[in-house]
Amino acid sequence: MLTPLAPLLALVLTACSGPAAPPPDTRAPIAPTGLTATSGSATTVHVMWSAATDDRAVTGYVVHRDGRPVKELPGTSLMTDVVGLTPATRHTFTVHARDAAGNVSPPSATVSVTTLRAAAEDRTPPTAPASLRAAADGSGAAVLTWAPARDDTRVTAYDVHQADVRIHTAPGTVTTARVTGLRPGTAYSFTVRARDAAENTSADSPHADLTTAPAPGAPANTAPTGLTATSARGAVTLTWTPPRTGRPVTHHELHLDGRFATTIVWGAAPPAGRATYTFTVQDPPGTRHTLTLRARLPDGTWGDFSAPRTVVVR
Repeated sequence: MLTPLAPLLALVLTACSGPAAPPPDTRAPIAPTGLTATSGSATTVHVMWSAATDDRAVTGYVVHRDGRPVKELPGTSLMTDVVGLTPATRHTFTVHARDAAGNVSPPSATVSVTTLRAAAEDRTPPTAPASLRAAADGSGAAVLTWAPARDDTRVTAYDVHQADVRIHTAPGTVTTARVTGLRPGTAYSFTVRARDAAENTSADSPHADLTTAPAPGAPANTAPTGLTATSARGAVTLTWTPPRTGRPVTHHELHLDGRFATTIVWGAAPPAGRATYTFTVQDPPGTRHTLTLRARLPDGTWGDFSAPRTVVVR
C-alpha cells in the first residue's frame, strides 16, 4: 500500500534539494608573462609583469626574490617596488598568480638584475625629460617617447605617470615605453620623471595626451579637450575647449581626485571657444590634485571624461 508514494517522495526531495553546488576550483591560473625588473637605485628594484589568466579570476600575485616570496599583491596590481636591497648585488625575480581557491600558477620566466653601486651623497635631481610624445597603439595601448634627461651623475630610471600615478618604469638607458591595459575610446594624459641612483626625482615632463581608438561601433569620443590647470594663491583656474555636440554645452562636471566636486553651469549663453572656470581651494601649499571634466550632452547624458590634469596648490 505504501509503495505508490515512493516516487512522489523522491520527486519532493529532488525539488527541495536546490541547484547543485558548483564543482570545486582545482585549476591553477596561467603563469604571468612579460616580467621585467629594473634597478632604479642601489637599494630598490622595480618589478612589472603582464596579467595572468584564470578560468575564474586571478585574485593575487606573489613576487619571489631569489626563490623566496617577498611581496603579496592584489590581482589588480601588475608592478611593485622591492626595497631594502644591498648595493651592487645580483637578484633573480619570478611572479606567481593565485586565484580565490588558493590555486597557484607556475612561476613566470625568471629575470635577473643587479642593484646599482652605492654612490657618494647626491642631492641634485635630474632635469625633467623633454619633448614627450604619445601615440595610440590600437585601442588598448600607447607608445611614449621622450628626450633624455640630464644628471650630474647619471639617470638610472624613467617613471611614467598617468593621472599622477606611476604606471611604468623604464631603465635610464632608454627613452621609450609601451603602456598597455588602456580602455578603448578614452582620453589619457601622461608625464615622465627621471630618477638617479640616489632616488632624486626630476620634475614632470610636459604632459602628452592621447585618445585611444574607440571600440567597433562605439560613438565618437565626447571629452572636453585642451584642459589646462593653473594654481594661484588659494585658487585653481581651468581652461578647456568644450566638445562639439551640435548644440551649446551649458553644463560641465568637475571631478577632483576621481570624485565628483561640482557642476559648472553657465548663467547665460556658454562662452564661444575656450571656457574658463576658477574655484577656491583650502588645502595646504604643495597639495597635489588630479582634475577631470566631462560635458552634459544634448540628450541629457554625461559625455566622456577629459584627459586628467595634475595641479599643485600654491
